[in-house]
Amino acid sequence: MSQTLDLTNGSVTKKILLFAVPLMAGNILQQLYNVVDTLIVGRYIGETALAAVGASYSLMIFLTSILLGLCMGSGVYLSIRFGKKDMPGFKNGLYQSFALIGLFAVLLNILMYVCMEPLLWFLRIPGEVRPQMTAYLLWIFSGLPATFLYNFFACSLRAIGNSVTPLFFLGLSAVMNIILDLAFVLGLSMGVEGAAIATVISQYAAGIGILLYYYGRYHAWLPMKTDRYFKKEVIREVSSLSFLTCLQQSIMNFGILMVQGLVNSFGTAVMAAFAAGVKIDTLAYSPVQDFGNAFSTFVAQNHGAGQRARIRRGFGQSLKLVCAFCAAISLIVVLFPEKLMGIFIDAENVRVIAIGSGYLRTEGIFYFLIGILFLFYGYFRAIQKPMVSVVLTVLSLGCRVALAYALSAVPAIGVTGIWAAIPIGWCLADLAGFWFLHREKK
Repeated sequence: MSQTLDLTNGSVTKKILLFAVPLMAGNILQQLYNVVDTLIVGRYIGETALAAVGASYSLMIFLTSILLGLCMGSGVYLSIRFGKKDMPGFKNGLYQSFALIGLFAVLLNILMYVCMEPLLWFLRIPGEVRPQMTAYLLWIFSGLPATFLYNFFACSLRAIGNSVTPLFFLGLSAVMNIILDLAFVLGLSMGVEGAAIATVISQYAAGIGILLYYYGRYHAWLPMKTDRYFKKEVIREVSSLSFLTCLQQSIMNFGILMVQGLVNSFGTAVMAAFAAGVKIDTLAYSPVQDFGNAFSTFVAQNHGAGQRARIRRGFGQSLKLVCAFCAAISLIVVLFPEKLMGIFIDAENVRVIAIGSGYLRTEGIFYFLIGILFLFYGYFRAIQKPMVSVVLTVLSLGCRVALAYALSAVPAIGVTGIWAAIPIGWCLADLAGFWFLHREKK
């Protein structure tokens, strides 16, 4: 697991897949944290508890996206240093990134506890859901430092081509989460608090585990005393990449959070359907999201090495792979939405399953659009133009949120308008992405 992977030579498709597959599998495992909570809570506690956990999921995805964006930005910087074979620059960048992002993670954690009530108000959480959501979040927020540790060292390992080790620790953590969920929720009847505690313990296992692994196996890549200093130029470059990547990730998920607030206004049944539908949706296209992140590392290493022709070949082959994968997943989701919803929702909740199935049929046809968008995000981030990714995200989410509020306000359309707004936003952002790509090639 300590092996690095140099993506600047060899077969383009083989190298990208070799690096991407563990990353894609890892993303699915990461989704299992909340999916397991949703499954057990929905099946054994009830609809209100499911609505609470589902609404919490959108908030936690937003917070995680902030930390992940910062870590991904530092990972791009480290990938470029690796591509240039600049070991001193890599170690100093690692030191400065860890200090800056770690401090931000602590401040973010404190802010979340201070702003608990305003957050619930902003999300328009119904009164019957609030107590269970508050109990869940009080524990879940304590896992943010672990989220930082895992994502920082996972991105650092991926920067040098190691995508297998993060998968190992996620797998270990996911198994722990399932066992502890069953023990706390079913065995000890601890309700949503038990599900939250199980998740937090599992997160710390992954975060601390990957930290100790990096320290033990990659000692040569750790900053020594001579590497532990702050340099304005490095801070500026790391901050630019990290901030803009963080902005892109957080805007993307803030838009989802705003949609969640709109969904909540339609009542508990729609909340529960959306909670289950989003889990299925995310599991369906999360592999292409991480393929986009793997592609970003490929581009960053080759950008550092000055291999422009190799980057162009990689983009063309990655585009074909993403579209083929999305076509296969779309077929499954569109043909069997009721069966997929039935994994999370009891068969007696016919209305919830029907609402969720409508959501999945609308989204599922268009997964290839978001797959292409993830490639654009990764590409422009890796060539040190993260602002383009921000623009694409603002376009996608801005259209999505505006259309969701406008269409859902029409009585004849209702909640279906929220679902329809999502692929329209993806399509517009893709068109803009191809335009930016054409201009960048010139």
